[in-house]
Amino acid sequence: MAKKATKKRAAARPAKAGGVKKPGAGSDWRAQALAALRGLILEADPEIVEERKWVKPTNPAGVPVWSHAGTVCTGETYKEVVKLTFFRGAALDDPHGLFNAGFNGGTRRAIDLHEGEKLNARAFKALVKSAVAENLKSATPKPKAASKPMKRKSPAKAAGKVKVLSGGNPQIAKGDGDAPVQAYIAAMPGWKREVGERLDELIERTVPKLQKAVKWNSPFYGVEGQGWFLGIHCFTKYVKLAFFRGVDLRPLPPGPSRDKNTRYLDIWEDKALDEAQLTSWLKQASAIPGWMP
Repeated sequence: MAKKATKKRAAARPAKAGGVKKPGAGSDWRAQALAALRGLILEADPEIVEERKWVKPTNPAGVPVWSHAGTVCTGETYKEVVKLTFFRGAALDDPHGLFNAGFNGGTRRAIDLHEGEKLNARAFKALVKSAVAENLKSATPKPKAASKPMKRKSPAKAAGKVKVLSGGNPQIAKGDGDAPVQAYIAAMPGWKREVGERLDELIERTVPKLQKAVKWNSPFYGVEGQGWFLGIHCFTKYVKLAFFRGVDLRPLPPGPSRDKNTRYLDIWEDKALDEAQLTSWLKQASAIPGWMP
C-alpha cells in the first residue's frame, strides 16, 4: 500500500466555542467540519502528531491521522458524514454519548458528524485526552514482579516479542475474538502493520455482526452463523487477502487459487490500494455463506 506521511507538531488552532456546526451556504461543510475538529484535537493535546496516510487517486491528500504513543484517531470525509474513528474507542468512557458508529468492531469506535449537527466541544476534547491517556497507559512498562524460580523461556518470549515465521508472518496462538487479531496486527513487520490496521478498520466499518479469530497464524474475519469470508497472511514482500468464496465476487479478485472457490488480493508497499473496490468485495463476501472449517 502506497503512503505519503508528513509528520509535524502543529500549534493548536482554537475552534469556536460551542462545538462544530453547519457552515455558511455554498461552502464545503465537510472540509470546514474536519478543520474545526482538527482544531479541537490540537487544543486537547498540543503534543499530538499529525500525519497524512493512505493516499489514493480518489483522495490524493490522504487521510489525517493523529497519534500520541500510538494512533489516537483518524478523520475521513464521505458524501454525507465526517467520520472520526478512535482506535481504542471501546476502552474509553463516553458519558456524553459522542460515539454513534463503529460498534461492530472490537476495539474501535467512531463519531459520524452529519451536516448541520453540533458536537459538544468540551466532551470531544475530553475524549481525545482520554484516548491519549489510554495509549500512554498501554505504552508504560509494567513494574517487574519480585523474582522467583521459573522455567526458562525462549529468547523471543523472554524479550516479550512475537516470533516471526518464514516470510515475515507473525506466530500468534489460535484464539477467538478481537484480542488475538490485534496481537497479530501489532506484530506485523514494517509497513505491513499499517496495512493491517487499515484493513481491520475497513472491515469493522463495513461488516455488521463481525466475528474475528486467529487460525493457523492468520487473522480470520466472518459473520456470526455464516462462516469465514476473509483471511489475512503476511509474506516477505506483500500482504495476502484470501476471499474464501472469491469466485462469487464481481469483479473477481485478481489472484487465482488451487481451491476453485478462493480468490486472492495481494497488497504491496509501493502500490495504492483501491479501497472502494475492496469495500465492495467485503460487502459482497460478507453477504454470502462463508467457509465453515
